[in-house]
Amino acid sequence: MSKKKLAIIGAALFQEPAILKAKEMGLETHVFAWEAGDPGEKMADFFYPISIREKEEILEKCREIGIDGIISIASDLAMVTVNYVAENMGLTGNSTAATLISTNKHEMREAFDANGDPSPKSIVVDADTDLTAVDIELPLIVKPTDRSGSRGVMIVEKAEDLKEAVDFAINESFEKKAVVEEFAVGDEYSVEYISCRGKHYLLAVTEKTTSGAPWFIELSHIEPAPISEERRENIRRVCDHALDTLMLYDGAGHIELKVDSNENIKIIEIGGRMGGGFIGSDLVELSTGYDYVGNVIRIAMGEEIPEPEIRNAGTAGIKFITRKKDLLEFRERVKNDPDSIVREGRDGAEGGIDSINIDDLKDEPDNIKDRIAYYIYKL
Repeated sequence: MSKKKLAIIGAALFQEPAILKAKEMGLETHVFAWEAGDPGEKMADFFYPISIREKEEILEKCREIGIDGIISIASDLAMVTVNYVAENMGLTGNSTAATLISTNKHEMREAFDANGDPSPKSIVVDADTDLTAVDIELPLIVKPTDRSGSRGVMIVEKAEDLKEAVDFAINESFEKKAVVEEFAVGDEYSVEYISCRGKHYLLAVTEKTTSGAPWFIELSHIEPAPISEERRENIRRVCDHALDTLMLYDGAGHIELKVDSNENIKIIEIGGRMGGGFIGSDLVELSTGYDYVGNVIRIAMGEEIPEPEIRNAGTAGIKFITRKKDLLEFRERVKNDPDSIVREGRDGAEGGIDSINIDDLKDEPDNIKDRIAYYIYKL
């Protein structure tokens, strides 16, 4: 009996858990990505050097292969191709309409406004927009409409800095547009969901730490977030409704939001995929015992899943090595609690964290590329 075939869009580090899990489940893995020497190129049963943006070429190849399902982890850009192929081959995925509004921040804001979901006030701008007419109270956040991972994001505290921020965001955008939005205040979280046939299940709430203004580089994540049951249920209520607004009915969901001191929630954005930074691929299972990756694959393969059984499996977290003090903290953890470290790694370099020269690190990051290494821990 031949194996069922799973297509995976992307071959970078974050796709490793999907490839490994699929193989563990007895599936044949077919990985598509621009050839760049990424781990998934060698791990896959079959690798195709096709850019993840070439959805028509990937669709043609997937038809030729006869895939039974298609997924990606932690990439909004990849989800465009994933859902396009799934829809055209009659496989499980989210619709073209859902893909548009969940991968474009302006379309998402318009959908939220139309359906009563709480989110920051925003407008879309391009290189020809008269920025003197922007009527949003300072401070502002400026972002590309169609990127993730903090790329192109900048806070604006003075009106004279708005053009620089917009130019920066537009330069990072594929469609050369940006959103200018109010700066939401409050505690920052991300929320991991799994949805099957329109039923939404909250898996974990993650507390996030960023570098703050002006770049907001994510520095660490911890699960479960230390929040009250009342706050968790309020988050669940808001997220369930917003997932319906975006028509994200099957697969993973990653919601970023803020909660102010009065328990008011503002949704920053939602992706129809797992959280990046090893949140979806590692932290959820470490902290809840739930096979997140495996069940996302099962949904993509056309299976229905039962309501998840979530347990408190402990505290799990990840810290990214971007600054000198991060490296010193890692060395201290290795010295005092080495058994707590689940895994460590370098991004695009040989050797472990100990191979890093502390003098090569910055005092503060100003680009996501400054995250040169990471370690995952469990307490």
